[in-house]
Parts: sequence; structure tokens; C-alpha cells
Amino acid sequence: MTKLSVNINKIATIRNARGGNNPDVIKVAIDCQHFGAEGITVHPRPDERHIRYEDVTKLRYVVFTEFNIEGNPTQDFIDLVLKVKPEQVTLVPDAPDAITSNAGWDTVKQKDFLTNVISRFHEKGIRTSIFLDPIAELVHGAKETGTDRIEFYTEHYARHYSINKEEAILDYVKASKIANELGIGINAGHDLSLENLKYFKQNIPNLLEVSIGHALICDSLYLGLHNTIQLYKNQLT
Repeated sequence: MTKLSVNINKIATIRNARGGNNPDVIKVAIDCQHFGAEGITVHPRPDERHIRYEDVTKLRYVVFTEFNIEGNPTQDFIDLVLKVKPEQVTLVPDAPDAITSNAGWDTVKQKDFLTNVISRFHEKGIRTSIFLDPIAELVHGAKETGTDRIEFYTEHYARHYSINKEEAILDYVKASKIANELGIGINAGHDLSLENLKYFKQNIPNLLEVSIGHALICDSLYLGLHNTIQLYKNQLT
């Protein structure tokens, strides 16, 4: 079964736009889980423009499914993760001024850095995942870092899905077969939606988890959060 982890960054973005605590990020996380989500994902950034470090600490007490913290492993981020001890940390090489994540790791050039960071999280029993483009050499490089999983950066797939879905998914299929052969778990995320999720799930063997935020929250404005989570889960069956 492929788990659905709901990224609640956009909820925090709405809250921060007006100050105060509406919508309540903590309540939304609790509700998402009651509505069927198998995990909650957050991606705190240094400027705290959506999820704040304080939110992450509070969420640890209410996430009863799986807590996944994404981010660039700066020292502040590492300290936060080691303090909160989520079930999973996903390492993303995004620049501080990036609007959203836009590339995966070069696991060959950055092998030593990633290996060191991952070992620190493993010491605390935290499962690690590396944000990755679907390139064979990089999957092999990920194995060398000691990571438990990779998370495929699926923006390219999503952008080309409506043009030629067979071609759009080809590199992901090839990379997933290598990951399976190497014994690395597979997650995926970025621009997955109700339109393209089912086809991705059907073609990626042993897909363990998808992390979806922007599209899911946008859909929920029209369809309702409870209903939207169920619709996404149906795409993963």
C-alpha cells in the first residue's frame, strides 16, 4: 500500500497572511489524520514564511501517524529534527530564496556531506530519505550515502504528463527498478495531483509514500478537505 502524507505548508501560508491562528495548523494536522491521511509532512524554511519551527515542535505531540520533516540540512534544521525526532526526515537541497523545491541532490558530488548528515539522523533512529531526480547514477550514489529511501522529484513528470504520459514517466520507471534492486525505499512528491497520481502509482513498483500539499489543498477549496483526502487515497489503491 502506498501511504498518503499531506503536506500542510499551504495551511500555514494562509494563516501567516493575516497573522493570528486561523486556520489552525495543529487542528488541520489532526483532522487530516482523522480524514485518512497516513502521514503529515512539513517543510520549514529559514525565513519561516509558512511552517514555523515552533509549529514543528507542537506538531510532534499531535501527529499519531507518521511525521515527515523536509528541508535543507543546515545546522538549524538538523538541530530541529534531532530535537523533534520525527519518523522520517527528507533532505531537500533547496536554496533559502527558492519559492519551492526545484532540484534533487547530486549524490555523487555531495556523497560525503549526505553520508555524514544521514549518520547523525540514524543515530537517533530517524529514517532518512533523499530528494532525487530519476537518474540512474544518482540512485546508485544515494545507496552509497546509507539513506533508507529516496523521494523522486516529480515536477518533470507532472509538467509533461498531459503531453505524453508514457514518455514523462519513463525515467522514473527505470530509476525505480534500480532502487528496488539496491534495496532503497521509494517515496515521491512535487506537483502530484488527482490528474496524474494514479498513473504514477500504477507504473512505479513498490512506491511506499507520496507527499502532496499544494494540489491537495487547492482541490480541498472546492471539494472539502475530508473528501479530497479520500479522493487522493483512491488514486493510490
